[in-house]
Amino acid sequence: MVRVKAPALRGKTKEELLKQLEEQKTELSNLQVQKVTGGATNKLSKIKDVRKSIARCRTVLRANQRENLRKFYKTKKYMPLDLRPKKTRAIRRALTANESSLRTLRQRKVDTHFSQRVYAVKA
Repeated sequence: MVRVKAPALRGKTKEELLKQLEEQKTELSNLQVQKVTGGATNKLSKIKDVRKSIARCRTVLRANQRENLRKFYKTKKYMPLDLRPKKTRAIRRALTANESSLRTLRQRKVDTHFSQRVYAVKA
Protein backbone atom coordinates (compact mmCIF):
# COMPACT_ATOMS: atom_id res chain seq x y z
CA MET A 1 0.00 0.00 0.00
CA VAL A 2 1.32 3.47 -0.85
CA ARG A 3 1.87 6.20 1.70
CA VAL A 4 -1.31 8.20 2.29
CA LYS A 5 -1.42 11.97 2.49
CA ALA A 6 -3.61 13.82 4.99
CA PRO A 7 -5.28 16.15 2.42
CA ALA A 8 -6.43 13.10 0.46
CA LEU A 9 -7.90 11.60 3.63
CA ARG A 10 -9.83 14.75 4.57
CA GLY A 11 -12.08 14.40 1.54
CA LYS A 12 -13.19 10.88 2.50
CA THR A 13 -16.21 9.89 4.56
CA LYS A 14 -16.00 8.28 7.99
CA GLU A 15 -16.83 4.81 6.63
CA GLU A 16 -14.11 5.04 3.97
CA LEU A 17 -11.58 6.17 6.55
CA LEU A 18 -12.49 3.31 8.90
CA LYS A 19 -12.24 0.81 6.04
CA GLN A 20 -8.82 2.14 5.04
CA LEU A 21 -7.71 2.06 8.68
CA GLU A 22 -8.67 -1.60 8.99
CA GLU A 23 -6.81 -2.44 5.77
CA GLN A 24 -3.69 -0.74 7.03
CA LYS A 25 -3.92 -2.49 10.39
CA THR A 26 -4.14 -5.90 8.70
CA GLU A 27 -1.21 -4.98 6.46
CA LEU A 28 0.79 -3.94 9.52
CA SER A 29 0.07 -7.23 11.27
CA ASN A 30 1.14 -9.13 8.12
CA LEU A 31 4.37 -7.13 7.95
CA GLN A 32 5.06 -7.80 11.64
CA VAL A 33 4.56 -11.53 11.07
CA GLN A 34 6.99 -11.38 8.14
CA LYS A 35 9.48 -9.57 10.35
CA VAL A 36 9.34 -12.34 12.94
CA THR A 37 9.60 -15.08 10.32
CA GLY A 38 12.56 -13.32 8.65
CA GLY A 39 11.03 -11.54 5.68
CA ALA A 40 12.71 -9.37 3.07
CA THR A 41 14.28 -6.09 4.20
CA ASN A 42 12.15 -4.02 1.84
CA LYS A 43 9.06 -5.36 3.64
CA LEU A 44 10.53 -4.46 7.02
CA SER A 45 11.11 -0.86 5.95
CA LYS A 46 7.42 -0.57 5.03
CA ILE A 47 6.39 -1.08 8.67
CA LYS A 48 7.26 2.53 9.50
CA ASP A 49 5.26 3.88 6.54
CA VAL A 50 2.21 1.80 7.43
CA ARG A 51 2.35 2.89 11.08
CA LYS A 52 2.53 6.54 10.02
CA SER A 53 -0.38 6.03 7.61
CA ILE A 54 -2.46 4.55 10.43
CA ALA A 55 -1.63 7.58 12.57
CA ARG A 56 -2.68 9.93 9.76
CA CYS A 57 -6.02 8.15 9.36
CA ARG A 58 -6.71 8.30 13.07
CA THR A 59 -5.72 11.97 13.21
CA VAL A 60 -8.11 12.87 10.39
CA LEU A 61 -10.91 10.82 12.02
CA ARG A 62 -10.36 12.60 15.33
CA ALA A 63 -10.25 16.04 13.67
CA ASN A 64 -13.54 15.35 11.88
CA GLN A 65 -15.11 14.12 15.10
CA ARG A 66 -14.02 17.24 17.00
CA GLU A 67 -15.29 19.49 14.19
CA ASN A 68 -18.72 17.81 14.35
CA LEU A 69 -18.77 18.14 18.14
CA ARG A 70 -17.95 21.84 17.86
CA LYS A 71 -20.89 22.29 15.47
CA PHE A 72 -23.16 20.38 17.85
CA TYR A 73 -22.19 22.40 20.93
CA LYS A 74 -22.18 25.75 19.10
CA THR A 75 -25.78 26.52 20.14
CA LYS A 76 -25.59 24.91 23.58
CA LYS A 77 -25.08 26.75 26.84
CA TYR A 78 -22.13 24.65 27.96
CA MET A 79 -19.26 23.09 26.00
CA PRO A 80 -17.00 20.20 27.01
CA LEU A 81 -13.71 21.33 28.54
CA ASP A 82 -11.56 19.85 25.78
CA LEU A 83 -13.44 21.86 23.13
CA ARG A 84 -13.15 25.18 24.95
CA PRO A 85 -10.33 27.57 24.06
CA LYS A 86 -7.21 26.86 26.14
CA LYS A 87 -5.82 30.42 26.58
CA THR A 88 -4.16 30.87 30.00
CA ARG A 89 -5.46 30.12 33.46
CA ALA A 90 -5.55 33.82 34.37
CA ILE A 91 -7.49 34.77 31.23
CA ARG A 92 -10.00 31.95 31.80
CA ARG A 93 -10.65 33.16 35.34
CA ALA A 94 -10.79 36.88 34.54
CA LEU A 95 -14.13 38.66 34.70
CA THR A 96 -16.08 38.92 31.47
CA ALA A 97 -16.82 42.36 29.98
CA ASN A 98 -20.38 42.18 31.33
CA GLU A 99 -19.29 41.15 34.82
CA SER A 100 -16.68 43.89 35.07
CA SER A 101 -19.15 46.59 33.98
CA LEU A 102 -21.74 45.68 36.66
CA ARG A 103 -22.11 48.09 39.56
CA THR A 104 -23.50 47.56 43.04
CA LEU A 105 -26.66 49.32 44.18
CA ARG A 106 -24.65 51.57 46.51
CA GLN A 107 -22.26 52.56 43.73
CA ARG A 108 -25.20 53.39 41.42
CA LYS A 109 -26.71 55.62 44.13
CA VAL A 110 -23.40 57.41 44.69
CA ASP A 111 -23.04 57.97 40.94
CA THR A 112 -26.53 59.46 40.60
CA HIS A 113 -26.40 61.70 43.70
CA PHE A 114 -22.82 62.87 43.36
CA SER A 115 -22.28 63.02 39.63
CA GLN A 116 -19.23 64.61 38.06
CA ARG A 117 -19.49 68.41 38.05
CA VAL A 118 -19.16 70.20 34.76
CA TYR A 119 -17.42 73.61 34.76
CA ALA A 120 -17.44 76.13 31.94
CA VAL A 121 -13.92 77.33 31.27
CA LYS A 122 -13.54 81.00 30.32
CA ALA A 123 -11.51 81.43 27.16
